[in-house]
Amino acid sequence: MEFIAWVEMEDFDLGSLTQGDLDLWVTSHRTRRIGAFIRWTVARRLTGKLTAVPQHSGLPTKFLSSEEHHEQLRRCLNDDELPLEVRIAGALTRLYGLPTVRILQLTTDRFHHEEDGAYLTIDQNPVLLPPKLARLIEQQATRPIGHISILDQPTGDHPKYLLPGRPPSRPRSAAGLHSLMRQHGLPGLSARNTAMIEAVADLPPIVASDLFGIHPQTAHRWARFAQDSWTDYLAARAATEK
Repeated sequence: MEFIAWVEMEDFDLGSLTQGDLDLWVTSHRTRRIGAFIRWTVARRLTGKLTAVPQHSGLPTKFLSSEEHHEQLRRCLNDDELPLEVRIAGALTRLYGLPTVRILQLTTDRFHHEEDGAYLTIDQNPVLLPPKLARLIEQQATRPIGHISILDQPTGDHPKYLLPGRPPSRPRSAAGLHSLMRQHGLPGLSARNTAMIEAVADLPPIVASDLFGIHPQTAHRWARFAQDSWTDYLAARAATEK
C-alpha cells in the first residue's frame, strides 16, 4: 500500500501520526482511498483519532492570512539567522505550494541556470526562481558535507538530494524537517494551502497542474474551492481579528 510505504520511508510511526501528517498525504498524493484503512487503525488504536477525508471534497481548511503568508515568505528569503534548509523549504512551500515530502525528493540536477535566470524543475516543467531563492538553492547545492559539496558527493546510482539526510544517498526525514520548521514558526500545511489558493487565483488550473505537478482534477477542484470559499474565509477571518 502506497500510504504505508510513505509512512515507512519518512520514518513516521503509526501511533504518533497526526492529523496534519494525514492531511499532508491526502493533499499531496493522487491516491486518496485510504478512509477504510484509517478507520481500521483508529478502531484498533493503532493510531489516534484521525479523519482521512478533510472537508470541502478533500481540500483542507487551514490557511494563513495574506499578510501572514507574505511575511513568512519574506523571512525565508531574507532572514540569515534561519537555517538554510528551513529558508529553502519554507520558500518553496509558500511560493509553489509544495509539501515537505515533495521538497525532500528534489535533487540538485533539477536546478540549472539559463540566460534569463535560474530554474527549478518541480515536476516536468522548469519554473523560473526569484533571484534570492535561486541564490539560496545554489548555496545549498554547493554546501560541503564533510570535506566536499553536495554536488560532488560520491553517491553512485543514487540521486544527489538537495536536502540530503544521513547517509547523503537518502533525503532527510520529513518528520525531522517538519519539526525544524515548526520550531522556527513556519508551519507547512496552512502555508501550502494558502499558496495553492493564490496560485489558482493567478493561473489557469491546467498551468498550475503542469508547473507544480498536481493532478489536473486537483487543480480544478482547488480553483472551484477558491472561487466558492476564499472570499468568505478571508471576510470571516478579518471579522474575528477585529
